[in-house]
Amino acid sequence: MQTVSPAFSCDLKSLIQTNLTAKSARYCHLNGKRVSVRCSYKSESFSFPNGIGSSRADWQSSCAILASKVASAENSSSITAAVNGHSNGSVNLSLVPSETKNGKPGLVQPLTNTDLSPAPSHGSTLRVAYQGVPGAYSEAAAGKAYPNSEAIPCDQFDVAFQAVELWIADRAVLPVENSLGGSIHRNYDLLLRHRLHIVGEVQIPVHHCLLALPGVRPDCITRVISHPQALAQTEGSLNKLTPRAAIEAFHDTAAAAEYIASNNLHDTAAVASARAAELYGLQILADGIQDDAGNVTRFLMLARDPIIPRTDRPFKTSIVFAAQEHQGTSVLFKVLSAFAFRNISLTKIESRPHHNCPLRVVDDGSVGTKKHFEYTFYVDFEASMAEARAQNALAEVQEYTSFLRVLGSYPMDMTPWSTLPSEDA
Repeated sequence: MQTVSPAFSCDLKSLIQTNLTAKSARYCHLNGKRVSVRCSYKSESFSFPNGIGSSRADWQSSCAILASKVASAENSSSITAAVNGHSNGSVNLSLVPSETKNGKPGLVQPLTNTDLSPAPSHGSTLRVAYQGVPGAYSEAAAGKAYPNSEAIPCDQFDVAFQAVELWIADRAVLPVENSLGGSIHRNYDLLLRHRLHIVGEVQIPVHHCLLALPGVRPDCITRVISHPQALAQTEGSLNKLTPRAAIEAFHDTAAAAEYIASNNLHDTAAVASARAAELYGLQILADGIQDDAGNVTRFLMLARDPIIPRTDRPFKTSIVFAAQEHQGTSVLFKVLSAFAFRNISLTKIESRPHHNCPLRVVDDGSVGTKKHFEYTFYVDFEASMAEARAQNALAEVQEYTSFLRVLGSYPMDMTPWSTLPSEDA
């Protein structure tokens, strides 16, 4: 066996210890109690001595190669960290030999993803945050995106983002647009404010029902409550079913159903899903009351780490950018041309006020001052970041923008859907 120099071994230990430093305290659930833990993986990039790449995957591969060359004499060096509430309070990441032969140490086992990325504290079940209460359409989207996961309801969109950032949840599933109501601007703003990555999308057909307490007739309804979008999407049906009822906005469809059940309101109905009726003991007065059958909501799947782009299936990439100073919206034409010249289809363009610079004033001495609004632009296009054409397009886009950020490159939702109600909606 080749003898490994002490200097080489020390370099390896220093490399691993540097990049497995404890991170800030996180929350997890252990035996029904919330406890404070620390993650042992540090996501910041670093450089390897021999020009090895700085990505996490490169780091894992390189550590595995280096580890296989180190003699077991180095097993006295260990790294311990409090990870995800393990009872022993430590994780041994020493380079331990796989076996001994004739009293001599054998080769050590390579480091694995399990060593470097602690498993969720809640076991194998993925925890998925969504906005709303049980019975919301977002819950159905979370179930479709991550079957057999544990859904975590959040009262606000921002709370769902923070739940993932604080390791209370592993993923978040949040709506960004509806085929009838348009974009959900709040979540576009939160995508820019937070540092989560888009790792997928899921589309859910919206199937509205009119719900009330058991025994209540439609002609007894004097008030209908629901989310403003749900009320707008069922306006025609509500005018026929409850012509004398007052229409009142509520912050959530399923929460409206819960409110009726908890307060025993016999004169009030809610527009919500069939699952909400089942959960809160309400009867369905009318099924499928949406005015347009093509009512679909698109949800984004968010995670702390991005996924690796591929080319073996359709991918979509989402970006956000702002124009260079004093260039205005004319930059948008140049950006769109960068994609058009490379035959890349765009599926979404959304503009939002530029919060850091909402107004641009142009002084025209002869006339006065012109005031222009400044915007950030969100663009979705059908290409993977693993494709050269996408990389070249973004390289050109960067020349015209003051900042450019890739929100995620992820698989497109290609599953067929129907207007019939689903079991989880």
